[in-house]
Amino acid sequence: MEESVSLLPEELAVLDLIDLQGLEQEQAAASLGISRKTVWRDIHEAHRKIADALIHGKALEIGGCLRRKDGICPLRNGGVCPKVSGIKGTTLTSDTGDPSSDDRSGAG
Repeated sequence: MEESVSLLPEELAVLDLIDLQGLEQEQAAASLGISRKTVWRDIHEAHRKIADALIHGKALEIGGCLRRKDGICPLRNGGVCPKVSGIKGTTLTSDTGDPSSDDRSGAG
């Protein structure tokens, strides 16, 4: 079985905003409705995963949106994943289901 590295939807969002669209971390944070600290963590984790995949010959997978199966498609909300956007009407929870453990609230 081939080793792989999986990028999360929120990591892809910050890669797009910072690396492709050229936004500063503060601008990306405001756009996604999260803290700059969270953007910093996500962009560095994404860069680390991409480097690991390239240097070690691992497959690079795009992690699926866990909310899609619940009928909440990111594309319906202007292309921004509701998990990281802070869009009203969506319940922000971590993968554990505990809203208090999700650092996507913009605090921090």
